[in-house]
Amino acid sequence: MKKDKKKKVIIICPHPENVAPNQRLKYEQYFDYLRANNVEITVRPFISEKFNDIIYKKGFVVQKIFWTLAGYLQRFITLFSLRRYDVVYIVLWVTPFGPPVFEWLYVKFSKKVIFDIDDLIFLPNKSQANSLIAGIKGRTKPIYLMKKADHVITCTPYLDKFVRKYNQNTTDISSTINTLKYKPKKDYSINGRKAVLGWSGSHSTARFLYWLAPVLKKLSEKGVPFKLRVMGDESFHIDGVDIEAIPWKEKYEIEEITNYDIGLYPLPDEEWVYGKSGLKALQYMAAGVPTIASAVGTIFRIIDNGINGFLVKDEEEWINTIQRLVEDESLRERIGKKGCEIVEERFSVDANKEKYLAILEETIG
Repeated sequence: MKKDKKKKVIIICPHPENVAPNQRLKYEQYFDYLRANNVEITVRPFISEKFNDIIYKKGFVVQKIFWTLAGYLQRFITLFSLRRYDVVYIVLWVTPFGPPVFEWLYVKFSKKVIFDIDDLIFLPNKSQANSLIAGIKGRTKPIYLMKKADHVITCTPYLDKFVRKYNQNTTDISSTINTLKYKPKKDYSINGRKAVLGWSGSHSTARFLYWLAPVLKKLSEKGVPFKLRVMGDESFHIDGVDIEAIPWKEKYEIEEITNYDIGLYPLPDEEWVYGKSGLKALQYMAAGVPTIASAVGTIFRIIDNGINGFLVKDEEEWINTIQRLVEDESLRERIGKKGCEIVEERFSVDANKEKYLAILEETIG
């Protein structure tokens, strides 16, 4: 019997592998499954590993210009190899700045294009680290790719509805969790120590945790015994609150999250949030950590309030819900275990792995 020809796919993405959550906890998790199903994968990031070390830090202007130009050169060279692949899988954009020139070229040179967008990146810039270049970012690039792609992968109902204005071939796939890597909590006791309120994120998203400063201060003033553990912004500080802040590292990310007693996921009610898939909440829940989240955006399809987590709307609800969970071990355990169940059933890699393969096969035809 003749062996099936391998399907050749090139991934055109912003970041190197195993770095960015929007890649690491989306399509990258499915590489092993796809390769086991006769898919040959080549990854071409715009940002090199050295560039990635400085890109979200203030300063380093000369280095950022150099590595940006290097990224453009690499994209130009890659252009001439695109016809070798059955599918060009573009994540967010081909190049970050200006009009969609490279996007136009990549579409023209490709046999088939799948566009993966997991954020409302066409909205105004939110990061302060590179605010000076926000004005030249290519906001029209994702719109162009939505129109021209053979298939578009989104991550929330809101984003999927937006994309369907331009392209009817879409699939909404949430960020997912490789539950084989997570060992859910078994011990929900606190035993006289301070409860660990946990948050995982980055310097750019830490501003939403600062929004909880009044909540955390009032809890401290009330004598609620807790410590805030922050992973991703080692400079995080709120006067009067017991905080331990550490940098994010993949090697201890899951262990750190599992040690949380309560997971916090605060977000503002702003349009760009509706493009977020609730990834932090999913990570907490996969570890069996009872999770409290702002009642906005896509979180409603993940958390059923009071059943597998808590959805809160204002400062008073944050205070009452945190205090209630700190004081009630059986509630922490019940909510934590239910959260773990929903992730396994609906938001795990195993539950979603066939979707990516089906999209590739359908697109290749």
